[in-house]
Amino acid sequence: MRPVYIETYERGLLKKKIERALAWMKKCTLCPRMCRVNRAVGERGFCLIGRSAVVASYGPHFGEESPLVGRYGSGTIFFCGCNLMCTFCQNYEISHTADGFTVSPVQLAEIMLELQRNGCHNINFVTPTHVVPQILESLPHAIERGLSVPLVFNCGGYERIPALKLLEGVIDIYMPDFKFWSTDSSARWCQAPDYPRRAREALREMYRQVGDLTIRNGIALRGLLVRHLVMPGCLEETREIMNFLAREISPHTYVNVMDQYRPCGNAYRDPQLRRRITVEEFVKALKYAKDAGITRLDERRTALFWSI
Repeated sequence: MRPVYIETYERGLLKKKIERALAWMKKCTLCPRMCRVNRAVGERGFCLIGRSAVVASYGPHFGEESPLVGRYGSGTIFFCGCNLMCTFCQNYEISHTADGFTVSPVQLAEIMLELQRNGCHNINFVTPTHVVPQILESLPHAIERGLSVPLVFNCGGYERIPALKLLEGVIDIYMPDFKFWSTDSSARWCQAPDYPRRAREALREMYRQVGDLTIRNGIALRGLLVRHLVMPGCLEETREIMNFLAREISPHTYVNVMDQYRPCGNAYRDPQLRRRITVEEFVKALKYAKDAGITRLDERRTALFWSI
């Protein structure tokens, strides 16, 4: 299966997408924050990033979901800045600062090509929502020099539909978080009371574009993969999210219910976030996924999933 962005490039559509994305940066409305700052001249909004993308690190990653990792790893590129800024972020030092190295489109393309040369099965853009224009303008350089692996949009789920439509025909695998069902939780922990609505809209659009996750020889090629981090004391939100995925997206949605919450960043300022989740909470979360009708969990959870 050939990555979708190659045809988009060959048809001349990628150039139009780049032009539109760069134009949006002049009064930035790429994400629901709608900061309207002129990032094209270096102004910075909520995400902390101006004209150029800032990379914290990159390399083969073996801790991602198994269809992304395969034998040689997922080619992750961690971008600095974020449009969510969750208080408990496990990448706090990356997402809450711009302390990385600035990259040009050519340099970002070379990073992708280096990861591909190292055997990575995909290019995994981590926290990419605020740097969509920079990613798009790097792609022609990468494609012309032989980029041919799937692109993964590994995001927080706080997206605008117009920006996602701009990525149609570019992104092969969408991997959003679905963090909160409650507006109270999203307002409290990421200053985004509209997060639940935006995430639901985003998942519908992502699924429309790419459908259920297609896996061949154990490697993901195209489709939707959803992550949900189980939070302390938030099991009812987990239940609602699983029901939504099964009933309004697809019961065949590939879901990773994650148990690795730990207090990071400013989590200790909130009494509810000062502890890890219990085994009982995690088992209940998996049960909610099963009860909702979810049929595809990341294989690391499968044995426990079917035993409950």
